[in-house]
Amino acid sequence: MFPRRYHTLTDEKLMSRIQRGDAAAFDELYSRYSKRMLYYFHRMLGGDEEKAQDFLQDLFLKIVEKPARFKRGHAFASWLYTVAHNMCKNEYRKQSVRKIVVNDPDIDLHCGWFDGDHDIEKACDERAFLQALMDELDQLSVDQRTTFLLRHQECRSIREISQILQCPEGTVKSRLHHVTQKLAEKLQGRNSLCG
Repeated sequence: MFPRRYHTLTDEKLMSRIQRGDAAAFDELYSRYSKRMLYYFHRMLGGDEEKAQDFLQDLFLKIVEKPARFKRGHAFASWLYTVAHNMCKNEYRKQSVRKIVVNDPDIDLHCGWFDGDHDIEKACDERAFLQALMDELDQLSVDQRTTFLLRHQECRSIREISQILQCPEGTVKSRLHHVTQKLAEKLQGRNSLCG
């Protein structure tokens, strides 16, 4: 068990300690991010649990083996998602995967996707709606899907997404607008069934 005081340190301070060889700081960061990153890999790798576990271990192995790659002054979460995103992109290239299956009906998109005017849980079967949403996300490019999920599933800011995907903020906004509009059109029939 790591010292209680580690719970109050920022991610960036923990990384600074990891860079100095502090194993307890690593344990704290792992406990903060392992579940979220496993879920991210699970979605991005087509629901392959074994591969998601492997990627999670590789991700944290990179932190242990090369902590100096994290540069001071950067946000740890953005850096971590950048590394994870690049791992997935490399896997897509390696496997020549064009279509990534995101098939988890329990995905929770409430942090930004649904606002107060769209009370899906009360209006219709949320599970069916989310499955339809996931089916539509399957049709998007990897960059579009990643942008959407980082914003609405991971609740990342436009700036963070821009850093993670290494593209201008305007590109992120444009992608989000395009994807949201496209999804709204595709799911319009589903929404009308919920009335």
